[in-house]
Amino acid sequence: MTQQITQVDAFTAEVFGGNPAAVCVLPVPADSAWMQKVAAEMNLSETAFLYRQDDGYNLRWFTPAAEVDLCGHATLASAHVLWEANHLQPDTQARFYTKSGLLTANKSGQLIEMDFPALYAQEAAPSVGLLEALGIAAPVFVGKSRFDFLIELASEASVLALAPDFTALKKADTRGVIVTSRATRPNFDFVSRFFAPAVGIDEDPVTGSAHCVLTTYWGAKLGKHQMQAYQASARGGVLQVQLNGERVLLGGQAVTVMRGELLGSV
Repeated sequence: MTQQITQVDAFTAEVFGGNPAAVCVLPVPADSAWMQKVAAEMNLSETAFLYRQDDGYNLRWFTPAAEVDLCGHATLASAHVLWEANHLQPDTQARFYTKSGLLTANKSGQLIEMDFPALYAQEAAPSVGLLEALGIAAPVFVGKSRFDFLIELASEASVLALAPDFTALKKADTRGVIVTSRATRPNFDFVSRFFAPAVGIDEDPVTGSAHCVLTTYWGAKLGKHQMQAYQASARGGVLQVQLNGERVLLGGQAVTVMRGELLGSV
């Protein structure tokens, strides 16, 4: 039995931009070990697995090395595939049951808007060796959210110039590290980069879950509810973000890059 798999670039309007994710819409639940092997074979920052459940879909996310509790770009890619492959009609909300609760996505023209939980960074001491591994001497702020460290730097140029020691960074006691600053580029409010070698991703191109905390952090600093964010990886990605009470709305586009078949049993 073969299984269709689709590769999608998320948080971009053009192929070969944004963050690639693989998406499998399964006929039945699959074994965790099999899903992890598929994710390792795809070797993308995230592979998403879905199967029909009640009024929505069960959704799980795997990096090449581990399952994670929250992933934005692979959720965006999953919603895109459900609509594109006619699993859902364009005016039907995509509903996902996940380890982070119910997540939803709605289609508005070319934009997909996702409803995610708001996360907050509390000021915290960096773990041993963290700043040294990143090459940061004088951070403006260091905090920690449920998943990651958040570090603010004084300028966008400082964020762009980072060249972490990933071997050393992998030893830090955290899923990942978000490094951010106010944006100097026109039409953007803040920029960021995201590093997660502990889960097999040296630098993630565009990270939806990181923006659940970036939105609350910059919303408070800038006094804004709606912002435009740029993740300054080599591929780059654009996100429309909005605070909505204890939720964060993440908006972006997605494009299909390729479709194929897995020749192993589910």
